[in-house]
Amino acid sequence: MSGSKRIYIQEVATRDGFQNEAQFVDTDAKIALIDRLSACGYAKIEVTSFTSPKAIPALRDAEAVMHGIARHDGVVYTVLVPNINGAERALSCGVNEVNLVMSVSESHNRTNLRMSREQSFAQLRDVISVVKQTNVAINVSLSTAMGCPMEGDIAQAEVLDWMQRFADLGVHGVTLCDTTGMAFPSQVGALCAAATKRFSTLELTLHFHNTRGMALANTLAALDAGIDRFDASLGGLGGCPYAPGATGNVCTEELVHMLELDGYDTRVDLTALLSASALLPSLIGHDVPSQLLKAGQRLDLHAIPCASSDGLPEQRAFAEKA
Repeated sequence: MSGSKRIYIQEVATRDGFQNEAQFVDTDAKIALIDRLSACGYAKIEVTSFTSPKAIPALRDAEAVMHGIARHDGVVYTVLVPNINGAERALSCGVNEVNLVMSVSESHNRTNLRMSREQSFAQLRDVISVVKQTNVAINVSLSTAMGCPMEGDIAQAEVLDWMQRFADLGVHGVTLCDTTGMAFPSQVGALCAAATKRFSTLELTLHFHNTRGMALANTLAALDAGIDRFDASLGGLGGCPYAPGATGNVCTEELVHMLELDGYDTRVDLTALLSASALLPSLIGHDVPSQLLKAGQRLDLHAIPCASSDGLPEQRAFAEKA
């Protein structure tokens, strides 16, 4: 048990989740959902992405969404930016933080971003130099930090070296991303322990996908290594095109449910969170992976069913076998 250790939950569904959806979520509906999420007790919400509308048409309304949401005190509103143009667009909307992304894996970076890692680093270095002229915080998300679907295992030393290069540029935070759900608990624990020891002043976040059903187990390993910030996606939305058929990011409501049962302080209103998650199927046009949305919380109890004279189905099946 953890006592009442503070854990910071960071929502990514409206960026990482919506960008993968074929059905466009109306701008007003996005704003209304983010406003609901802002009242749930999150530490941070990744609202949208200032990428080219041609590249990600699902988020072509980034400016309108950022200008339309109601800001809550204590919530950091962050956005993904790929380049200087995206950064300038984001800065014009009064964001609290920009999130920059590249892959630790050369193959994944070339496939996903269509450039080498060194080209990505040079581009992000230019973005950092622009943003550092303002009071906006800078976070860097390192994709495939725990495995690449094309290269396999990624050496811990390589992950730490890329963290160091960005730390040297003065970023305030780094997110280690399990982009295609290849991480496993002992690996996560070792990487997180090494990262927290070497980068004690960086705000470290873990970003897990549930591709192989290990996101919550990996979260527990990260917690044991001292991590207190986690990305999560409402309803379990998200995913990666290089993990076809997979589920998405770790589900926010399932993560909060687990943490609070173990005594952690997430500050998140789980009932309000589930109400927000229940809106997703109508917004995106299909069911969501969240098991908690289907089954309810652990102590959502049910009335004793009324048995007929023939007994309950389970009783009848048992009697037939006997």
